[in-house]
Amino acid sequence: MRTESITERLDTAVATLERHGQAHLTDGLESVGTSDLESFVTQVESIDFAEIATLTSVGASAGSIPEDLQPAPVIPRHPEGEDGFRAAGEAMIRRGEIAAFTVAGGQGTRLGWNGPKGTFPSTPITGKPLFRVFAEQLNAIDERYEIETPWYLMTSPLNDAATRAFFKDNNHFGRNPASLLLFPQGVMPAVDDHGRILLEAPGVIAVSPDGHGGSLRALARSGALDHAASRGVRHLSYFQVDNPTVHAIDPLFIGLHATHPASSGEMSSKMVPKIAAGEKVGVFCSVAGRTQVIEYSDLPTEHANATTEDGSLRFIAGSIAIHVLAVDFIGRVTSEKSETSMPFHHARKKVPFWNPENRETVVPTEPNGTKFEMFVFDALEFVKKGLVYETDRVEEFAPIKNADGGDSAESSGRLQTERAARWMESAGLKIARNDDGTVNGRIEITSATALAAADLAGQLCPEFSPGGDLLF
Repeated sequence: MRTESITERLDTAVATLERHGQAHLTDGLESVGTSDLESFVTQVESIDFAEIATLTSVGASAGSIPEDLQPAPVIPRHPEGEDGFRAAGEAMIRRGEIAAFTVAGGQGTRLGWNGPKGTFPSTPITGKPLFRVFAEQLNAIDERYEIETPWYLMTSPLNDAATRAFFKDNNHFGRNPASLLLFPQGVMPAVDDHGRILLEAPGVIAVSPDGHGGSLRALARSGALDHAASRGVRHLSYFQVDNPTVHAIDPLFIGLHATHPASSGEMSSKMVPKIAAGEKVGVFCSVAGRTQVIEYSDLPTEHANATTEDGSLRFIAGSIAIHVLAVDFIGRVTSEKSETSMPFHHARKKVPFWNPENRETVVPTEPNGTKFEMFVFDALEFVKKGLVYETDRVEEFAPIKNADGGDSAESSGRLQTERAARWMESAGLKIARNDDGTVNGRIEITSATALAAADLAGQLCPEFSPGGDLLF
């Protein structure tokens, strides 16, 4: 608990700003009230000015594409020894060694939704919010393996309070609050072309989230890693909030991550084959024998369009932001004493700022500042052997990012129905389909009914009427 007065803290903050050449941030403070002044001081106290100075002195972080860039080796969907790897993963789950980690800092603005993205209605019939979809998965996993799975959710400063209220209003979806840790993502200040931190308003520093890679730092700084270690958790199943078909805890993937010879058990990833050379997803590659992700915007056209003898894309392994990471590994790459620190990427953006000369907010029409963010896949740089496992797009990648078109609630709903239909067909049921092969109707299978297609084997499933809705 702080004992200094706000005046003492302000004096210290001003001295810090002067020492680091950022004294302009005090412009306009004379018009700021006491509560806003305290918020400003808190912002200043949270900034690592030495880190900002280093970032602004090194310039853009994007490096050149290595000459020895190769496609990353990929473990097929049904690897040799599949049952053994699945059994190994199930044993780890049963021992309580696995926790779920959801990156949930996004707002639903692009979806036309006023609230955290995790509160968005996502399923094709019942419209369950994304948070409920994941909670019901974890509830089913806990019942199956007779455990209590910790669940870590990274929010953002913008949606943290609303997310907490949503969980409380929904009785935490049946989860034990003691095993449910929410913590906000870190932020980084935006700087102008001279390395000066920008003001959003008098007493308000312009900041933005530090990227999904910042989730690892947030885990460490929030105490979530310590909580995981105290519970005996050894690995975290990482996924982003906008994908309702993700397997929150996948026994086979966990077993591969922990026991396959191609994995060092530090960080493993899932991929889906790209549907086209220009699909906007990062690509898993191999550089000097190590796995890394090259962003679609950085992959040279000749690499993106390269094909194999059978005509398929050579660089085909698309990243879908599903990983398993060892708790010890996260601790290592986020330790302040570590020599292995994840890099920040520099993004030129149009950053609105307050101009003290005319005391007005400027909304630029051209990029005027730099924002800093981390990418979680950059942690692969420090992995001895990073396993990449292929999954099916219909089975596990139906993101909701846009209001309409691709990656929308509508397209996700179709994929969710298609997955449910395939599960039912694998159990021997007849599903009515249209001439183009799409399902004639909507189907939604709850996690309490099945977590995977194999769970429907031997179940008495209801009949599906063409053109209707089926929920079970």
